Amino acid sequence: GGTLFRSAQFGVYEVALRHLKQQTPKHEIFGVLDWQVVVAGLAGGVARGVIEAPFDLVKVSHQVEQTWSVSTLFKGSAVTITRNAGLFCAFSVYRDLVPPLIPGGLSPFWTGALCSNLAWLTIWPLDVVKSQRQSGNFCGHSSISLLADAARGGLLFRGLVPGLLRSTMANGCAMVAYKKIEEFANMKLPQWR
Repeated sequence: GGTLFRSAQFGVYEVALRHLKQQTPKHEIFGVLDWQVVVAGLAGGVARGVIEAPFDLVKVSHQVEQTWSVSTLFKGSAVTITRNAGLFCAFSVYRDLVPPLIPGGLSPFWTGALCSNLAWLTIWPLDVVKSQRQSGNFCGHSSISLLADAARGGLLFRGLVPGLLRSTMANGCAMVAYKKIEEFANMKLPQWR
């Protein structure tokens, strides 16, 4: 499942960004933020969320010792899709904004690691709420009330350090692989047409 939803987010992002750049005028919000990157990032994140939601529910159900069935595979999917839309949108924005700020640029590993960690920092509270909703332990609570309760209890960033450590390695390595595959595809695909 992981390869599928990660491929989907980048594929949908690239198609959406290409379409937006061809069909709409470029405009930067506050002279910095490219709205086309934002919209393409949201589209990629939604695609990932739709694919990832059932896998994520099964994982969380096992972690909190809850049962799941085919009929519950999309339980909590709205918050997963929202989380992923925000996560990949933030990643896309950071990937657009951060590398030019670093003299000499960033390697693919550090681009993936840094931009992913900044994105996780941006949306981590949504991940906390997503896990609570999927656990089945908070029936009758809205996402907003869970977010407010987590804020009052100082739990908005619970699990952040291990999450960022995992993100650094996973997303740094994933970006290296993505760039290698992208280079290979750009070199070989024109030959295959």
